[in-house]
Amino acid sequence: MPTTSKRDYYEVLSVTREVSADGIKSAYRKAALQWHPDRNPQNKEEAESMFRQASEAYSVLSDPDKRAVYDRYGHAGLSGGSFDGGGFNSTIFEEFQDIFDLFGMQDPTSGARGRRRAGRATRGQRGEDLRYDLTMTFEEAASGMKTQVKMTRRESCSACNGTGAKAGTGMVTCQSCKGQGQLHYQQGFFAISRTCPACQGAGQVIREACAHCRGQGRIERDKVQELNIPAGVDSGTRVRYTGEGEPGTHGGPPGDLYVFVEVKDHAFFERRNSDLYLTIPITMSQAALGTQVQVPTLSGEEALEIPEGTQSGQTFRKRGKGLPNPHGGRGDLYIHVRVVVPSKLSKEQRRLMEQLGQVLKSENKPIERTSSFFDKVKDIFG
Repeated sequence: MPTTSKRDYYEVLSVTREVSADGIKSAYRKAALQWHPDRNPQNKEEAESMFRQASEAYSVLSDPDKRAVYDRYGHAGLSGGSFDGGGFNSTIFEEFQDIFDLFGMQDPTSGARGRRRAGRATRGQRGEDLRYDLTMTFEEAASGMKTQVKMTRRESCSACNGTGAKAGTGMVTCQSCKGQGQLHYQQGFFAISRTCPACQGAGQVIREACAHCRGQGRIERDKVQELNIPAGVDSGTRVRYTGEGEPGTHGGPPGDLYVFVEVKDHAFFERRNSDLYLTIPITMSQAALGTQVQVPTLSGEEALEIPEGTQSGQTFRKRGKGLPNPHGGRGDLYIHVRVVVPSKLSKEQRRLMEQLGQVLKSENKPIERTSSFFDKVKDIFG
């Protein structure tokens, strides 16, 4: 009997031979949704055939090596050897899991072994992670903080030890799935597997529900949690407390607690990592003659020497006066000086300024870019 010729793979996916890898993937997704047998109950045989053809075309054209062989030799180049067109494979199910989940389908290549893994995964579930948002003042973040916070979380029911079953009744095998945790069906050429709705995939059901937790195995309780926030944290810092989340189910490990820190801004300190920046005003006479001023630090006020001839915008550094680094060390404090020019003068102040202006004359010439600004200042006022 003559063999039936296969359709061109590009024609099956309704794409040209110049199509990109993303275009192939998009075309297959469209075809899979269009020809899925569940969407074509009135014409199931044709839908199954078209779906299989689309999957086979995708398995070849999505593989660069197979596609190169197919483009050169056609279907004949794929027959036998390592370039079998194949049709369905686990890669397709992994890449388009959302489509198959939509119809409750299981990868047929996984077989019973895959089903057993799914059943076991429902047992010993890890507990949920918890989040707590903590707002701190700038000073608290600088020094670190120990505090207690009240939280509500679900904990294992003491009456049933977290089983959800009334004491003395225990668990029994789920009769709907016979303890498998999943229900399996054959639909056309697909092996379809769905989580058992009776036991939620556990394979067991409680004989009689615990009255204290109503069969849930967990109840909500308030807990006082000790928090120890290290010094130097910043907004966005996440502190993890292992095992302080909700307890697991069926013997699974507990989740973790994550504390997210938000640090309030300071009135005059600006933070850049572990360094602090501060701007202080000084008068014209203080800048010209030099002086000593008191500047704030995290540990209290300290003296800062302002040398004679200080210019507006000049920066001074106090080493180790910044914030502690949670990983070790400490930042510095940078102090910017801003010379304040008075906007209003009394008659006496104006007279004195005019006298000073007679002595300190400047030609107000532009300063060359290649020359030092401070050298020019010395030339003008020297």
